[in-house]
Amino acid sequence: MYFRLPQLAHVLGSRRIQRDHLRRLVVAEHEAERAVYQALTHDRSVPLEQRLQVQRLFETSMPRDAAANRVKNRCVLTGRSRSVHRFARVSRIMLRQLAHAGLLPGVAKSTW
Repeated sequence: MYFRLPQLAHVLGSRRIQRDHLRRLVVAEHEAERAVYQALTHDRSVPLEQRLQVQRLFETSMPRDAAANRVKNRCVLTGRSRSVHRFARVSRIMLRQLAHAGLLPGVAKSTW
């Protein structure tokens, strides 16, 4: 099997990968602020009116990309969003090719 990595200069410039990277940076930047807002909105000792005010303030002041659930796991080589293995952050296709070429330490193609 002939194996060749994708052209990294082209792939790393992919808009999807850049957008995902920027979202990860925004999530990391606003993580503490989101935790404070969420703690205030879930605190039952605070009156309901104040909790609702904090929630409205939170919704208007916080960027939408600051939510962690908007981050999509993408393959760092191809930008593919489906079937990405977390331990290597590569898609199943690239994982198979890299393992077959012996470029992933500790991963071997099994035979039985």
